[in-house]
Amino acid sequence: LAPSAQVFEEPALFDDVANQLLLMDRHSYDPKTGLHYHAWDEKRQQPWADPQTGHSPNFWSRAIGWYAMALVDSLDFFSPTHPEVEKINEILGRVADGIVRWQDPETGLWWQVTDQPNREGNYREATASSMFVYALAKGINRGYLPRERYLPAVQKGFEGILRDLIRTDADGRIHLTQCCEVAGLGYTNSAGRV
Repeated sequence: LAPSAQVFEEPALFDDVANQLLLMDRHSYDPKTGLHYHAWDEKRQQPWADPQTGHSPNFWSRAIGWYAMALVDSLDFFSPTHPEVEKINEILGRVADGIVRWQDPETGLWWQVTDQPNREGNYREATASSMFVYALAKGINRGYLPRERYLPAVQKGFEGILRDLIRTDADGRIHLTQCCEVAGLGYTNSAGRV
């Protein structure tokens, strides 16, 4: 939406983008962990939603990764004078701090369920790790994030992706491994089983 706002010269669309980014921060950020919940249900009616907060029960790294990328990618199109740019930058800083806090110190990667490295079945997930490295690196390169604070996490994460998650097969094709295919908010799989 932010590129469309710029291309079609529709300033009101920037307000909509800002509203969406601010809304998710306001309703899904958890100051205790420094992370944003996987989802939030305003009406608190979904089976996964906490009846008091509307939050999903978990912090899912891919959801956080999509949000982090939306922040850095949207900022590229905002005028520095837009009234919400400062708030969006503050959110990006909080998201970056949460990402760095939960980086696996051994590998530099991130877990599928971000804050539960010891959870049975949890694993270091490639797409989220890639999204986190991208968002932090772009944030640094565009001047949205301080280089000295976040570059070590970017370098360690990138090295971890190359070392642990990239495989080349016999005919030279390169593969990113340990990618989550899907992770829904419900408690049953497509066959209806828990």
